[in-house]
Amino acid sequence: MKIRCISRRLVTWVFVLFALISWTVHPVLRAQDKAHEAVFSSPVLDIGIVARDLEKSVAFYRDVIGCTEVKGFSAPAAFATSIGLVDNMGLTARVLVLGSEGKQSRIKLMSFAGVKTLQSDQSFIHSTLGFSYLTLHVKDLKASIGRLKKAGVKALGDTPVPLGGKQALLVCRDPDGNFIELIGPGALEPADG
Repeated sequence: MKIRCISRRLVTWVFVLFALISWTVHPVLRAQDKAHEAVFSSPVLDIGIVARDLEKSVAFYRDVIGCTEVKGFSAPAAFATSIGLVDNMGLTARVLVLGSEGKQSRIKLMSFAGVKTLQSDQSFIHSTLGFSYLTLHVKDLKASIGRLKKAGVKALGDTPVPLGGKQALLVCRDPDGNFIELIGPGALEPADG
């Protein structure tokens, strides 16, 4: 009888303590969420990639990776120079998106004829400071692997590897040697037939 009474009191105190912690911490977390909400107008991330061969890179991201090409854009030399992106030259970007609904992350591919661009060291992701790889979440990794093989693109290391559940990770390189991670289901399932 005494043990049941002590157990009930303990459960009651634990519940009260949990309620107090929740009451105190919850507004703080909510305020942090609102602060982050106020900073970004969109959860979409765009990335600009300078390619050695623009057509080859567009074909890779469109036909092999599975992106959709949409209307690109150009910026005249005066404007592009004024915002610090180039050294007195215009730019034209081919744009590919990761999906077809709502706002989508965009890959903006550019190439500059007549300009000697330096290749960053992409031996490993730790070889160069700065952006090192692009992670794309796909619906069917097995289909992605099929497109990579058809295009002669090899997986790096021992990928694909399981990530837990049905998810797997494959690492490859784009035509300029940039690392691409593809994450999705299907790659480790047994082959049909």
